[in-house]
Amino acid sequence: MINRKRTYRLYCEHGLQVRTRRRKRLVRPRTPMPLPDRPNQRWSMDFVSDQLASGRRLRVLNIVDDFNRECVGQLADTSISGRRLARFLDEIAQQRSLPASIVCDNGPELTSKAMFFWARERKVTLAFIQPGKPTQNAFIESFNGKFRDGCLNQHWFLSLADARHEITQWRIHYNHVRPHSSLGYLPPVAYAEQCA
Repeated sequence: MINRKRTYRLYCEHGLQVRTRRRKRLVRPRTPMPLPDRPNQRWSMDFVSDQLASGRRLRVLNIVDDFNRECVGQLADTSISGRRLARFLDEIAQQRSLPASIVCDNGPELTSKAMFFWARERKVTLAFIQPGKPTQNAFIESFNGKFRDGCLNQHWFLSLADARHEITQWRIHYNHVRPHSSLGYLPPVAYAEQCA
C-alpha cells in the first residue's frame, strides 16, 4: 500500500501532474441577518488578546448590543473558561435582561458544554458564525478595532488590576461620551434613551 505523500513525491520526481480534488462547498442560500429593532434583542461576543507589562497574556471578552452598539460588558483575565463566561453573563443578567440571541465565533470557550447548558437553561440562542468569516460578526469586530486602538494600544498595563481599571474607564467613556456616526453622532446610552 502506498500513501498519498509518497504518491505525490513519485509524481513530482517523474514530472507528472498531480490531480488534486477540490473540496465541495455546501451551497446554502445567503440570508442576511436582520438588524435588531430594540435593545437587548441581539448581542455579539468576541475575545481580544493583549499582554501585561510582565509578559503574561491578557484576554478580554467584549459583549456589544447590536441595536445601539452599547458595550454591555467586558471581562478581563489571564484566561477565561466557558464556566467563567457563563457566570459573567449571569452577572450581566442581574443588571439587565438577556437577549434572545448572542452572535459569536466558534472559539473553545463559546462552544463549551458550560455555554451550551447556560444558553439552553436561559432560552438564549447562540448563533455561531461560519469559521473564517468574521464579517458575519461585524458589530463586535468593529468594536474590537475601536477598543484596541482606543484602549489596548494606548496603555501599558502594569497588572491585571490596572488593566481592569483602564478598561472599565474606557467602557464608560465609550458608552456615555463617545459619539457614533451610525447612531446619528450620539453615544450608545443616549441613543437607547432616545429610542425608548
